[in-house]
Amino acid sequence: MTRFVSTTPDSSLLPFPWDVPLEAWPAELLVALPRGLSRHVVRFIQVGDHVYAAKEVIEHLAEREYRLLQDLRRLGTPAVEPMGVVTERRDSDGRPLDPILLTRHLEFSLPYRSLFSPGVRQETVLRLVDAMVVLIARLHLCGFKWGDISLSNILFRRDAGHFAAYLVDAETGELHEALSDGQREQDLEIARVNLFGDFLDLAAAGRLQEPLDPLALTTTILDRYRELWRELTGAEQFAGSEHKRIERRVRRLNALGFDVAEMDIRTDTGASVIRIQPMVVDAGHHQRRLMRLTGLDTEENQARRLLNDLDTYRLSTGQSAVAEAVVAHRWLTEVFEPVMELVPEGLRAKREPAQLFHELLDYRWYQGERENRDVPILEAAAGYVRDVLQALPDEALGELEEPEEAESIPYDPWEASFETEPAVGPYLDIDALRAKQG
Repeated sequence: MTRFVSTTPDSSLLPFPWDVPLEAWPAELLVALPRGLSRHVVRFIQVGDHVYAAKEVIEHLAEREYRLLQDLRRLGTPAVEPMGVVTERRDSDGRPLDPILLTRHLEFSLPYRSLFSPGVRQETVLRLVDAMVVLIARLHLCGFKWGDISLSNILFRRDAGHFAAYLVDAETGELHEALSDGQREQDLEIARVNLFGDFLDLAAAGRLQEPLDPLALTTTILDRYRELWRELTGAEQFAGSEHKRIERRVRRLNALGFDVAEMDIRTDTGASVIRIQPMVVDAGHHQRRLMRLTGLDTEENQARRLLNDLDTYRLSTGQSAVAEAVVAHRWLTEVFEPVMELVPEGLRAKREPAQLFHELLDYRWYQGERENRDVPILEAAAGYVRDVLQALPDEALGELEEPEEAESIPYDPWEASFETEPAVGPYLDIDALRAKQG
């Protein structure tokens, strides 16, 4: 008798053929979505209005990963949502079958093989690198030792010109109170080997163009991780007359998308020296502000972009003295929602709303530059839908095709639509931030 373990039971799962090996499930039960490489059998299934990823794995690993993913979700880290474990499976002859771990499919996410297509720009690769490094740092900050960092274990979502990375495989992970430097370095050494192999595979398949080099990319990831880690956790010492540097350090961390929950500040009156060190840092500074003001749940850089537009709206409409929450409600009902209503139903699977609004703002800016005028937002929205959105592939769900063929999607034409300023990750501007803030 099949057993279901889940915190959110779904009766729609019961009719599925759990007595059949996952690789033998009929195509009509599966959803064709881009997927990465995996040592296990993985399929996407439609369950009511939702899509789940089903992974066949031995029992103790399935249950362990399910619990770890639950813990990571509670900690607010970027990871797929666990839905349950199906155990005690047997085939029609009574032979045992491996359990199946069910996770909710992360909408609008893509595996790395779908993003590394022939012709991919160097800036796009750097954005993927940025997202991966931020993910590793966030996991390490919450005490999670991954144990198998690789491109195959990460999903990427667009995030306002950048990417956001999510953990998709936690079976080798360990959750601790805090990680020692040795544990972090062990994780990085595993990452060095795995990532170098991933990039070599991409190069052999013709998906990694010059001047991108597997070894240089791997080294860059590790170097940037250490740079970010120092910024997040490193101590800073300066003269007592430079008190503003405390505020600047906090602002710099906020600009990188992190909140500072506690600072350890020590002074030496004899030498007039101040030493500061962030004690607890968490990600999502802009996400939380946007959620508080509008209820919109977005990625960090999307939130930053929407908040910038909200602030611009506040100034341009002469509402500087009006309460921020009131202005946010007006922006939501007078700007954001009317734009979303202009998008035809059949095109809404192309982009999630926050990403669409970000790309629309880019489109509007370039149109204004070409025509030397301020373009009304709804006029720009109609042009964006006509000129850009219609040509993009669906990212919420892939085109239906045989599961074995659902390995990649065409290179996104948006990447080459406009010449934009260099797109770097949220923390690669550390030097620029330091210079700007003195």
